Amino acid sequence: MATVVELCGVHKSFRRRARSATFAGLLRDLARPRWEIVTALNGIDLAVEAGEMVAYAGPNGAGKSTTIKLLAGLLAPDVGTVRSLGADPVRDRVRYVGKIGVVFGQRTELWWDHPVAATFAWRKTVWNIPDDVYRRSLAFARELLGLDPFWSAAARELSLGQRMRADLALALVGEPQILFLDEPTIGLDVLVKQEVLEAIRTLNRERAVTVMITSHDMADLEQLRARIVLLKEGAIAFDGSFEDLRRRMGDRRRLVLETDSEVAPALPGATHLGSEGMRHEYAFDAIATPIPELLAAAAVRAHLVDVETHRAPIEDMIADLYRGWRGASSGYLATRQRGREHLPSGSAMYSRPRARGQPP
Repeated sequence: MATVVELCGVHKSFRRRARSATFAGLLRDLARPRWEIVTALNGIDLAVEAGEMVAYAGPNGAGKSTTIKLLAGLLAPDVGTVRSLGADPVRDRVRYVGKIGVVFGQRTELWWDHPVAATFAWRKTVWNIPDDVYRRSLAFARELLGLDPFWSAAARELSLGQRMRADLALALVGEPQILFLDEPTIGLDVLVKQEVLEAIRTLNRERAVTVMITSHDMADLEQLRARIVLLKEGAIAFDGSFEDLRRRMGDRRRLVLETDSEVAPALPGATHLGSEGMRHEYAFDAIATPIPELLAAAAVRAHLVDVETHRAPIEDMIADLYRGWRGASSGYLATRQRGREHLPSGSAMYSRPRARGQPP
């Protein structure tokens, strides 16, 4: 498989004006401005193969959007190299942008006071998309994302879900080889979110479009069955599959017992999370405490009416991980070696080696 995206030793920092919290301090800042350096990316090494679906995640400020902007040619790295489809996204921008699609969930490319159709016609003209490619890609995008009901409506009249579907369709005009999606489902209701995610899966599965997507909704990313790359303070802390991520953090599960009593039985190896009437919920690690052993202990301690067990939500696991990172001392504590990333000491998770060309 060909490598279509490659970042090597990429650093990116921004200068931000420091502002005081007091009125006297604000006056001093007017006379003598103070500046601080914010590090967005701190030595990123990343390779994405053709046809991959890569979920790019991390806490706020970890560097996700900065990476997407680098790959879209909107920013240049301070140090290191960024290559996508064999091109430098900044220096080869004119040739490069016609081969990619970019969507920023908090912004829109639609002309606000014009019909949706007008923005698509503008894209064809400005990007000089051949007639046959435009007709084919537009027909596919309109059907895939259901644009016909609001095709002639002004962008300002669209709901958030309609606007997002139109923005994603606009990114597909010209048949891009790579899609860079930054929070494409932000603010969407459950139904529209499912429709957008299904469209993304279809593009990747049936058209072999390489997708790199950021989101804070880890359940959405896991649903995409993507390779997951987690950032911490501008550097890669994990790179692998969601299954591998779950294994690294332990086989966390939930157990719900319905008994004949409102008193929750104490179960060794499980933490009682709460009760509603005679239903009692527990958290446990199925590796440390196998399910048959836990159920046997429950049967001894209570009369069981019903039993449910399921995996812990991925959001809970990631939230615990982020809490651990937030509690660590400042600065990026992980050591980086070529082909391997290690989380800060004390973490229950580390990433596996990843050789060039090796599938996730």
